[in-house]
Amino acid sequence: MRAPLVNFRRLQIATPWPLVWTVTVLLLLVRLLVLMARLTVVAVQHWRAWPAVALFLVAVDVHRSSGWWPHLLVLGVLAAGAGLWWWRGRESFHRLVALRLLSSWRRFWVYRRQWHEAMTLCGLAKKYDGGEKLPQLLSVRCSYATDEVVLRMPRGQSPEVYHKVARDLAYSFGTRHCRVFSGRRQAPPARTGRLAWLLRRVDAIRFRDRPRHVWLVFIRRDPLTRIVKPLPVPARPDFTALPLGLREDLAVYCLRLLATHVLIGGATRMGKGSVIWSLLRALAAGIRSGLVRVWAIDPKGGMELAIGGPLFSRYVDDDWSRMADMLDDAVTRMRARQRVLRGKVRVHTPTVDEPLIVIVIDELATLLAFLPDSEIRNRITQSLGVLLSQGAGLGVLVVAATQDPRKEVVTVRDYFPTRIALGLTERGHVDLLLGDGARDRGALADHIPLSAKGVAYVLLDGQPEPARVRFSYIDDDLIREMAATFAAPPEVQPEPEPAPAPLKPARTNGNGRHTYRPTPPRQAAPLLPPSLLNALDLDATPNGGDPQ
Repeated sequence: MRAPLVNFRRLQIATPWPLVWTVTVLLLLVRLLVLMARLTVVAVQHWRAWPAVALFLVAVDVHRSSGWWPHLLVLGVLAAGAGLWWWRGRESFHRLVALRLLSSWRRFWVYRRQWHEAMTLCGLAKKYDGGEKLPQLLSVRCSYATDEVVLRMPRGQSPEVYHKVARDLAYSFGTRHCRVFSGRRQAPPARTGRLAWLLRRVDAIRFRDRPRHVWLVFIRRDPLTRIVKPLPVPARPDFTALPLGLREDLAVYCLRLLATHVLIGGATRMGKGSVIWSLLRALAAGIRSGLVRVWAIDPKGGMELAIGGPLFSRYVDDDWSRMADMLDDAVTRMRARQRVLRGKVRVHTPTVDEPLIVIVIDELATLLAFLPDSEIRNRITQSLGVLLSQGAGLGVLVVAATQDPRKEVVTVRDYFPTRIALGLTERGHVDLLLGDGARDRGALADHIPLSAKGVAYVLLDGQPEPARVRFSYIDDDLIREMAATFAAPPEVQPEPEPAPAPLKPARTNGNGRHTYRPTPPRQAAPLLPPSLLNALDLDATPNGGDPQ
């Protein structure tokens, strides 16, 4: 008699061995399949390492068969080829060889080796189910001055956590600055050619939105400590990308001026002039051709802008009333352009006949808060409000600089879409200028030293985190040379259109018949008393007949 499957008396199970072996083999097969799947995923993720693995296996096989001399020969040939490549094409060698080797070395030795310790001490490790969840290091990409580290956040974290510990991360990995970005910093490339449709689909997958990815940019060496030399003048200005300076990653910072207004904020002697003159240098070719008309207002008596007077189509620095008249003329020009473009386009395209008008104001607070004449101050405030609220799409743009970005001083601050924060004196001024939370996202404009004139934080298109840039320095001699070389052509003032006289309603006598009554001349006081005027009233005839 066979034993029962379950012995309830002794609480023991009689083991059917065929079933046990079958389940064990199935479990081993499942574990083997899972392991193979993981190895496949790792191999696909690290496909760039396949050539290195294959090369290592070949080297081992050659060493077993022929010894060391083939390796030495290959190394010598590679060193000679690399030296020739570096000599003839240094830029491509650095991009394709040197920076990639540096990225691999720093990924292994600087970041991977101390990743667990740094993440734990910076408070980025999460406790879950008796274990630890760390941010996953995905890639490291080195440039001449920066390390771009891409990581995947564990669940339960947001990029704001990394903004708060950015300085801790910087010092943990041996640098002084760490910039945190919650979005991809490179835009998808523009594809052309026969296979463009396929490459665009591949880019749509590669550059898709990844909310759990965070980009950490560590500054190995600060390239913004040196003065940026003036950039070349573009042959034709691109109003969507005007080169003004350098970014932290040594890329050229380009300002989008089309259909926007620019507010520049910074303390005294922190480089507001560098921003203005760098912008004028980028527009210089358009100024000479008449594609751009610059109207300048310098309330400081011409101490900043008068040196480049020939660049300006209109310029005022000593008369408050003329400054108000200039802004009123800009509103009139904008209204005229508005009537022409209404219903045709939404953004004005600059031409020589209808140029881009850029109004440069060196110290905006003087016009809005400190002007002694209240009537002129109100005129300027109203004109600026109209220009800032309606002039961007019509090609009438305002570029203004101020030392105090407070709302009670610069009342029209919120109407500037593009803002640049140079060195500021107070911590709260950063958020006032760049928006709430800008300082927590890395815009430490109040920490910019006096020696770093022209260094600023700006907001790039599509990125909530501010970028750190340094504008080029243009000295007085170069400004005079620019003014002589790219002088603006004389501006022809358009004749004002005569406004039609308003039609006064015809006066009737009650029976629908019109009665002619000449308009009396304007006089300080009537020549006759009111009683005689009523007696001589021609309309006081009975039944509306002719006067007797």
